[in-house]
Amino acid sequence: MNFELARFNMIEQQIRPWNMFDEKVLGLLGTIKREEFVSSSLRNLALSDVELPLPGEQKMLFPRMEARLLQELKLRKKDKVLEIGTGSGYVTALLAKLTDFVYSIEINAQNKQFAVDNLTRAGIKNVSIIEADGMSGLENKAPFDKIFVGGAMAEISQELKKQLKVGGILVGIEGIAPIMHAVVIEKVSDNEYKQTQLFETFVTPLSSAEPSGFKF
Repeated sequence: MNFELARFNMIEQQIRPWNMFDEKVLGLLGTIKREEFVSSSLRNLALSDVELPLPGEQKMLFPRMEARLLQELKLRKKDKVLEIGTGSGYVTALLAKLTDFVYSIEINAQNKQFAVDNLTRAGIKNVSIIEADGMSGLENKAPFDKIFVGGAMAEISQELKKQLKVGGILVGIEGIAPIMHAVVIEKVSDNEYKQTQLFETFVTPLSSAEPSGFKF
């Protein structure tokens, strides 16, 4: 398979038409090899417009959704970032390349090790992967400039919002199937938030956000 051609097509045909205009993010998508963050049996699907299963539990987001949420964070090199749901480590790597440091929380031990191996192989060092339930964030390292929620929650909790700095931004997916929305939340003061709906969607909920049980 010609991965470079597939990567070009992913960016130009899947991602750019999705209101993507941040050339910094688009350029990075061309250099971080997504196929190196998936199981070997799924490499040929790594650049396709699908959710891909992870070795432990959960799924990777669609590439276009990863990119659009990253764009909405308005990432800066000095940012300290919290990621909920490390997954494969692919988004973690993108966040780390665009910011100062990333704390990423993953509850599944198998996924955590998979992500650590992927990030190590990619030479990404400015990250800390924590095995824990990410629904409550990481209060002992708060506040954060940016928070990326890598799966759906019924509702973005106040606990997570409070871990933003004033002026900070959180992106995630909120709702219960079949109706979910990608949202951007900006903390405008200590007790005030501005929330914007980006688009309607449906993705796999975070494990502990699933109605069947709190196990993320």
